[in-house]
Amino acid sequence: MRAGVQRVRGAVVEVEGACVGRIGGGLLVYLGIQPDDGGEDVAYIAEKVRHLRVFSDAEGMMNEDVVQAGGSVLVVSAFTTMADARHGRRPSFAAAARGATAEPMYERVCAVLLESGVTVEKGRFGAMMKVTSDNDGPVCVLLDSRRGF
Repeated sequence: MRAGVQRVRGAVVEVEGACVGRIGGGLLVYLGIQPDDGGEDVAYIAEKVRHLRVFSDAEGMMNEDVVQAGGSVLVVSAFTTMADARHGRRPSFAAAARGATAEPMYERVCAVLLESGVTVEKGRFGAMMKVTSDNDGPVCVLLDSRRGF
């Protein structure tokens, strides 16, 4: 499981012109699932997102997590985070799980985050989404439950 995590001042997800998810300050998470991801992957990514200290404290140091900073999390399913562009010019998405496998894992990550005290908004799984964000910093962190990077 992989996640691209961006600290944002705000983010919105639209599907067919309608808003399906919106947050103010917080984290925008692009989440990708592999076919053999399981509970350990869910726990790893959810824990990392929940406790990632990328928000400034009173001294201006990145020491606070999203809850301490009073932020929310917007989770967007993004099979493209599993892209392999090492060969040629067209990325391969062979490492991405298909919808029937990926959607329950995506929903589980969102549920675990919610259970941990985070306000969670979501995109719409499998839909063509328009994501608009106001990046803060920019701060962008890549997470991989297999610790590949």
